[in-house]
Amino acid sequence: MIGKPGTPPVIGIIGGSGLYGIDGLENVEWRPLHSSFGAPSDQFMFAELEGQKLVFLPRHGRGHHIPPSELNFRANIDALKRANVTEILSLSAVGSLREDLPPGTFVIVDQFIDRTIARAKSFFGTGLVAHISMAEPVCSRLGDALADAANASDITIVRGGSYLAMEGPQFSSRAESELYRQWGCDVIGMTNMPEAKLAREAEMCYATVAMVTDFDCWHPEHDDVTVETVIKFLTQNADKARALVREIVPRLSSRTDTCHAGCQTALDTALITAPDARDPVLMEKLSAVAGRVLQS
Repeated sequence: MIGKPGTPPVIGIIGGSGLYGIDGLENVEWRPLHSSFGAPSDQFMFAELEGQKLVFLPRHGRGHHIPPSELNFRANIDALKRANVTEILSLSAVGSLREDLPPGTFVIVDQFIDRTIARAKSFFGTGLVAHISMAEPVCSRLGDALADAANASDITIVRGGSYLAMEGPQFSSRAESELYRQWGCDVIGMTNMPEAKLAREAEMCYATVAMVTDFDCWHPEHDDVTVETVIKFLTQNADKARALVREIVPRLSSRTDTCHAGCQTALDTALITAPDARDPVLMEKLSAVAGRVLQS
């Protein structure tokens, strides 16, 4: 069974192409993966680091040719699940909505506000309905490990923060930026939703590192965000991002039991459609994502 709780970890990493140049990677191979939900963003890079299996996915495709609204989030997560990935580390660029989170800061996000409007947000639907809890949308165990790895690597990182997911691809208006600050949001980005929701539905541990590149457009003493600014700080942060991944991988390889945060059993109380009313076609489509509960 794919993704059986307690199976040895396989770590998936979703981010930009700069993450793949980690020293010590072995058995590197790019492979296409298929999904019941269409085509993923790109091929997947399989590798090992100190014996730990890794699977990398360039979220926007190599060369960054897919905009946020057109990402096939369902195919990306489903394909990772079919590759036996159990833990997902997401790294992405964000704008800061707080004075004390300047560009260059890393934030381990623990909450989301989803303002996206044009994306498929669930694997489930007519014929098999599920309502999964998003009260704790990320894996606290992974978050703790990221914080420990950052401290060991002398990387300044903030533990906890709310991520406002906007549709894009345009950046915020000043009124929007000020509104999100009033809501108490800490960072703003375009990619982590519905990615985090789908990882939760797929019973995969998920954590995100938000890499601050700008102050969006609210700060009176800083320029409004531009693509040039984002690329500049992503390039500057690339070494830190690789060091963080390099440090955290060994910390995750020792898990032998089911994740204590409940990520790998999230569907236990989520399905509401009666067994005799379930659509067999949709059930087959969900064989990787929900196979554990559908076959039990």
